[in-house]
Amino acid sequence: MTGRQSSARATQTRASIIRAAAEVFDECGYHGAGINRILTRAKVTSGAMYFHFASKEELARAVMLEQAKDLELPEEPAGLQQLVDVTFALARELQHNTLLRAGVRLAVEPRGPALQDDSAYSWWVDRFSGELAVARQQGELREDADESEFAEVLVSAFTGTQLRSQISAGWADLPDRVASLWRYLLPGLACAQALPRIVVGSERGLPRP
Repeated sequence: MTGRQSSARATQTRASIIRAAAEVFDECGYHGAGINRILTRAKVTSGAMYFHFASKEELARAVMLEQAKDLELPEEPAGLQQLVDVTFALARELQHNTLLRAGVRLAVEPRGPALQDDSAYSWWVDRFSGELAVARQQGELREDADESEFAEVLVSAFTGTQLRSQISAGWADLPDRVASLWRYLLPGLACAQALPRIVVGSERGLPRP
């Protein structure tokens, strides 16, 4: 086996372990997920796993950090509408995307690997702040709106909204809950001229045909 083949195989093995771990974490949570169950799901040996990850905690952190790896989020229109559309796309992804769902579950689980690590939250805060910076350049935001502060508020509000939806409806009503969230948040964010142009609806963020 050549060095390139060996490297490709190692990359594939690592990805398989993360996928299997995401499935088990999603089903059982961090504390309920056993290493043997993850190994069985991934169809790898313990040696292969510990080559890539020193512990279950390190594996869980990898799941959290890669939760957005396969997401196809809206890239237009730029600005505030895109931010709204991204949250609806995330709402739908949480209904079927195991890696994203596992990453979110690990991030909010009490006494879990994210207890003193907000890397996953910070990633989304940075992403949302970027969208808001574009919205500011386009003159869509109120003068008294702070982009960084609102990004923090949005991440916190979205996290709580998806958790409530998970508990009550298994994420089935999450797009509708996100629509309600925006109806209350937008007036405090968008300027009077931009507010009527922002479309809020559970169909937002769907891939274009």
